[in-house]
Amino acid sequence: MAPLRILISNDDGVFADGIRALAGAAAAAGHQVTVVCPDRERSATGHGLTLQTPIRAEKADSLFDAGITAWACSGTPADCMKLALFELMDEKPDLVLSGINHGPNLGTDVFCSGTVAAAMEGTLEGLPSMAISSACFQWRDFQGAAALAVEVATAALKDQWPENLLLNLNVPPCRPEVMGPLRWTRLSIRRYDEQFSPRKDPRGRTYYWLAGEVVEDLESGGDGPRDWPTDVAQIEANSPSLTPIQPELFWRGPLGGLPRLDLGGQRVR
Repeated sequence: MAPLRILISNDDGVFADGIRALAGAAAAAGHQVTVVCPDRERSATGHGLTLQTPIRAEKADSLFDAGITAWACSGTPADCMKLALFELMDEKPDLVLSGINHGPNLGTDVFCSGTVAAAMEGTLEGLPSMAISSACFQWRDFQGAAALAVEVATAALKDQWPENLLLNLNVPPCRPEVMGPLRWTRLSIRRYDEQFSPRKDPRGRTYYWLAGEVVEDLESGGDGPRDWPTDVAQIEANSPSLTPIQPELFWRGPLGGLPRLDLGGQRVR
């Protein structure tokens, strides 16, 4: 494959080990790499955009391997992607990669993930895009995940990446030689216990810390082939998970199951 123009972002910020490993692996494979990412951690910001304050971007080439162009942006991951595509890059990229996230992005957690949001911005602009996450917050050996991400992305491009397809790759926290095989997966349904921890400040006023504990459920999943494992089950099996996602959120259940709405004697059709 000819060298690609690859745009990379994340939500852990410009100093994160994961993004440097991913950018380095893409550059080592001969691709032209541009990094545009938050100047500090922006985890769990979802698809938020900055509308009330200006967005600033500063060059950050020195934080990355030679030949990588990098910018640190004051905005959210979605801001970073928009700024890169419409202001900072002279040409649109051939591929968008977001990550490697320091922690999993599994199941319905993708809705609040800044990493997935950055990749989704690429998908919305018609670009092949993939989010990559290491499925453990403490794991810091990202080289295997970076190599796998570049391999998966280039293989998908060779086979005509479909429009509106976002790939969500989660990699278990282990070295490649002990990893199970990569499989297609469906999104799990993620649930949490004890979402908030109430505490008292020095003046006796209550404040709340979001500190839910995930309820591990290996089987509950949404749409997708029933013979595909959920992404949570795949990671539990110490194997990388690849989930196809699209921006379309329209209801896929039976239309007859929608609420019957009679408003002032007039039925909503």
